[in-house]
Amino acid sequence: MSVTDVLSTLKRTLHVDGKEYRYFRINDLETNGYPVTSLPFSIKMLLEAAIRHVDGKHITTTHIEQLANWKYMQWEKKEVPFKPARIVFQDFTGIPAIVDLAAMRDAVKRRGGDVSRINPQIPVDLVIDHSMIVDHFGNTESLSDNLKLEYERNLERYRFVRWAQNSFSNFRAVPPSNGIVHQVNLEYLASSIVTKIENGETIVYPDSLVGTDSHTPMINGLGTIGWGVGGIEAEAAMLGQPLYFVIPEVVGIKLIGKLREGVTATDLALTITGLLRKKGVVGKFVEFFGKGLTNISLTDRATIANMAPEYGATMGYFPIDEVTLDYLQLTGRGTNLSLIKAYYKAQGLFRTDETPDPNFTETIELDLASIKPTIAGPKRPQDSIELRSMKDGFTRIVTMPVASGGYGLNEAELNKHVELESGDSISTGSLVLAAITSCTNTSNPSVMIAAGLVAKKALEQGLQKPAYVKTSLTPGSRVVTKYLEASGLLPALEEIGFYVDGYGCATCCGNSGALLESVEEAITDNNLLVASILSGNRNFEGRVHPLIKANYLSSPPLVVAYALAGSVTIDLYAEPIGRGRDGKAVYLKDIWPTTEEINEVISSTITQELFIEEYEHIFENELWSSIESSKGQLYRWDNQSTYIQEAPYFLEEISKDKSDWDFKNMKTLLMLGDSITTDHISPVGQIPVNSPAGIFLMEKGIPVRQFNAYGSRRGNHHVMVRGTFANIRIRNKLADGKEGGYTKYLPTGEIMSVYDAAMKYKEDNQSLLIIAGKEYGTGSSRDWAAKGTALLGVKVILAESFERIHRSNLVGMGVLPLQFCDGENAGNLNLDGTEDFELKGLNEQITPGQKIHVIAMKPNQLKPIEFTAIVRLDSVVEIEYYQNGGILQTVLENLL
Repeated sequence: MSVTDVLSTLKRTLHVDGKEYRYFRINDLETNGYPVTSLPFSIKMLLEAAIRHVDGKHITTTHIEQLANWKYMQWEKKEVPFKPARIVFQDFTGIPAIVDLAAMRDAVKRRGGDVSRINPQIPVDLVIDHSMIVDHFGNTESLSDNLKLEYERNLERYRFVRWAQNSFSNFRAVPPSNGIVHQVNLEYLASSIVTKIENGETIVYPDSLVGTDSHTPMINGLGTIGWGVGGIEAEAAMLGQPLYFVIPEVVGIKLIGKLREGVTATDLALTITGLLRKKGVVGKFVEFFGKGLTNISLTDRATIANMAPEYGATMGYFPIDEVTLDYLQLTGRGTNLSLIKAYYKAQGLFRTDETPDPNFTETIELDLASIKPTIAGPKRPQDSIELRSMKDGFTRIVTMPVASGGYGLNEAELNKHVELESGDSISTGSLVLAAITSCTNTSNPSVMIAAGLVAKKALEQGLQKPAYVKTSLTPGSRVVTKYLEASGLLPALEEIGFYVDGYGCATCCGNSGALLESVEEAITDNNLLVASILSGNRNFEGRVHPLIKANYLSSPPLVVAYALAGSVTIDLYAEPIGRGRDGKAVYLKDIWPTTEEINEVISSTITQELFIEEYEHIFENELWSSIESSKGQLYRWDNQSTYIQEAPYFLEEISKDKSDWDFKNMKTLLMLGDSITTDHISPVGQIPVNSPAGIFLMEKGIPVRQFNAYGSRRGNHHVMVRGTFANIRIRNKLADGKEGGYTKYLPTGEIMSVYDAAMKYKEDNQSLLIIAGKEYGTGSSRDWAAKGTALLGVKVILAESFERIHRSNLVGMGVLPLQFCDGENAGNLNLDGTEDFELKGLNEQITPGQKIHVIAMKPNQLKPIEFTAIVRLDSVVEIEYYQNGGILQTVLENLL
């Protein structure tokens, strides 16, 4: 097929409400012998985008044929392109991406190019939601006090964003305190359908996106294609580059039945997370189908889709159906419903209970009636635990060896108690932080209303939480506050301690703030293992709070229940949460609401008017409008700023000489185990005073109280490179047992910070590599995990397997991902990290997935260790990026 043939053969007319629209009908490819009608819905969406953007160069008819023939091509691991309709950012990843664009403009000017060409080529929305820290909590002033502190800390960053609003076209920003990126996307930004004028015709096509937050797949619950990418990839997409990825396998999850009484969407999401992580769906699409979908609300679908990064999938997709249309109507987006329904039906993309099951790579059946109350933790979101087994499970993992994922405590430690000045006491397993937070759950009225009802019933029984439990409520949109107020449930939550402290990701992204001072002292002085519980999606080590080692994910009503109990060492089925009036024992069943009670509150309080009113002014507020910023196409960099600095990636020309590609004498900077997350590589939480980043800030005259979090300083590479591999819980096998961001400088054997060692190696002109185990780079789509790695001088990551986004980001920064062959790893190859490494066979004729020879020579040993490794450059486009030093350099070269 030629490009012209594709467009002319498939272009059709759609008449809706007296208007004429043009679209590309994918099912017509069936007449050419392609099994299109039986494709998974998610693959059909990708096929439509490829057809619409085919240009014969970046997107070819071969790509269309590969997607149309997915049933057979999924095993070939061929690469296909994707051009999204739009991009969403959150500020931790979005601001550094815009910093890079601003730096690219300077680079274009230095080379005599047209600065105005550096603009987003597709719509971009940045939602500032990751900078709110819960410093103040538990009172009516905490919201305003936290917002005031947020602006004080981040004024430099916010001035930069205000400049970007005025300087870049196709760019909008949602100010602080207006909502969380995924909830704003779900409730407002997503349109389900897009129309635009091309050559005098109105073209109609599906809404689609990529986002720089790994939880972008939450929008899959609305039937919208979207997934998380690194900021590096997003910048390339903004500048008109297609995103390339290997044709995915699609695992179908057939839902049957209905959730039982007392079971929440969070329980379902956590159960699915554990199930699919064990199944192994990394790099795959997951698509939900079956009659059970009719029993799953849109917000329940979004809760499940949100956890796609936790179960490892690229997407967790729910097709558009009547449930979708009802939600669009409820949230004030009902003007295009007839067009949406007509278009998706014409494309064979509208689901009903009579829709034939698509063909999937494999299918799993899940009976919703089998789901039980569930939590997850204490270190990973995929480690789901039935609520009934929580008490025994905590005891078991606390006493398990550290090497097996436990904490290695003995029985005496389990029974440790510490008296507080207040007269209370805390012990192993005491709950010191309870947070209702994160897009996973605050977007879902059923669990938020349930939390309010638990609080109301608890107060009626006379329960109160222990004083040592820090509580916080950080909704994903102001709509949540409105319906909690309208239902009369917010006062009950406040009386328990859950005041609205801000609108942001807060605890879920590590911005939990300090605990009570006496609690922090007790934990530190007695090395006490305490716990947190949050309604979030991430509980990796060192993320939630540096002093809390055991962190659990649960539904909002369970967060309230555990806050009242004050400990995770309780069997909520058999033991009382506490004593109410007259010393009466109160159990979970006494305060747990029925489904009927929850639905009654929802139907009487959640209206279309709430959404319309709250989103009418989403891109403005008084504080934001008062910020003054610079003008002009070029940003005026301030060399003294500790937040915003010109990105260094374009300051040097990339050498075209590839003679040094056979790397020699590489030293190991870190030797790591399995499940190293992007939180381990590039933490987002507090900046410790004695860390390289903390020392740098103090040298710049920044007081400790103004350090802010790592995530807020991602626009300054000087801070971020010092924070790379600085997680306080990372375990580097070269650090002689010292936990945290330390390593051994091999030439002298000295233990020092990873940053200091990397700088000494750089002085020696020494190339570096990192050795790791399975699932390297899991977690958030954090571009600085790759940027910091590159700036430390690391040339190669040698791992057993990689998480999809992080591997792509490494390539995007010119770092080579190498993978051990199946069955091999550092252990069985007898590698200990002291070796000098050499790569042989890497040259300008790289092919995707080729194998190269690795030679490792230990000190004072004559015979080297030799083995073969796989080059994880998975496509010709990735090879081009790598050869040019990264995605941004490639885009810049193409523009010039």
